Amino acid sequence: MTAQQPLGEVPATVATDAGMLVLWDPQRFEAVVDDDTWEDELLEDEDILRHIQAGALVPLNVGGDGAFGVLVRSGTATTPAGLTERESAHQLVASQPYHFVSRGRALVGGIEHVSGNASDSVIEHLVPEGRYAVVIHLIDWQAEAGSQDQEGRPVPGALRTSWC
Repeated sequence: MTAQQPLGEVPATVATDAGMLVLWDPQRFEAVVDDDTWEDELLEDEDILRHIQAGALVPLNVGGDGAFGVLVRSGTATTPAGLTERESAHQLVASQPYHFVSRGRALVGGIEHVSGNASDSVIEHLVPEGRYAVVIHLIDWQAEAGSQDQEGRPVPGALRTSWC
């Protein structure tokens, strides 16, 4: 993939204690206001799958708890979002496109933080209303020379997993 000029991008670090990061349409989860309503919507795999199929949720199973550097990048039909040359050089894998229906914004965070409201635990990305194809690119940021400090932590400017 060639380097592209993104329409917009939001870099952040988000955390999960449930092993899964997600991008979601907060308007689809306005009824989620506490643990009980979260469980009604997202506790079972079938619930998550229903929201994925409806275009309300895009999952990233990170396979464990922790904090992860992510970048949400959006584009248009004429200027699609894509990886930079630097990101492409360290890409591990890309997902198949997920269908996402935006009503104006998307939130990204741990699945346990899904609700209709933004919080300190999530990042917000303005996405014009419409239907989108979202591809998740896992980037091996550690493979890039100089990406870690002496303790193995990412340095400022280290690559991040991208949601395009």
